[in-house]
Amino acid sequence: MRTIEIIFSPTGGTEKVAHILSKRWSDAPVQIDLSDAKAAFSRCEIDKEDMVLVAMPSFGGRAPAAAIERLKQIPGNGANCTLVCVYGNRAYEDTLVEMEDAAKAAGFHVIAAIAAVAEHSIMPQYAANRPDLSDEKQLAEFSNRIAARNSTATSIPGNRPYKKSGKAGLVPKVTKRCDKCGLCAEKCPVQAIDPERFAADSQTCISCMRCVRQCPQNARKVSGIMVSIASMAIKKACSVRKENELFLS
Repeated sequence: MRTIEIIFSPTGGTEKVAHILSKRWSDAPVQIDLSDAKAAFSRCEIDKEDMVLVAMPSFGGRAPAAAIERLKQIPGNGANCTLVCVYGNRAYEDTLVEMEDAAKAAGFHVIAAIAAVAEHSIMPQYAANRPDLSDEKQLAEFSNRIAARNSTATSIPGNRPYKKSGKAGLVPKVTKRCDKCGLCAEKCPVQAIDPERFAADSQTCISCMRCVRQCPQNARKVSGIMVSIASMAIKKACSVRKENELFLS
């Protein structure tokens, strides 16, 4: 039996949560990167005996569309699957049920779901430095409980139909610091960045902030005014520390 991590983690928060969980099952999990726009996901090999963890961030209460479509391409072959949605302490709304539907469509057997908190990718003052030691302890407990189960998860929260998906409101812009290394265009999960001008297509960009986090010259920025407006809009919802949640049958 292998442990397999199927992860969409543009800025690393989701990956960190996934690793905390999966290391209880294996010291060397197999990794499938859903942010790789060029990968042939239909060729991934999953065995029924494998223990699979699927982790994605919640963007405005929905799962990233690109990640969902790529997950659907992976042959699940009835393998036990734990879903993990990671959010920045506001709300995850319909993310988990959207992930559940995609995982089942791919042929996975969903045995558990987790909503976990990590530092907000755009406004790091919310859920700052999470997952912290308290989170790690709680996630480890979740992992141990899941390892002993094989039944189908039946209490995953969310609505069908899902809430309407919003458009990217914060599109990173290239600045004069850019040295045209091309890393942003290469690493963009949805190939939204022109490889010659390095401008992001606002219709394709998903505001995942990977290009901002990856740029070695710190040459990509989002509007400070827009970030401030967005920060104030969610301040009340983010004011109370939210705890990680585990959903089983």
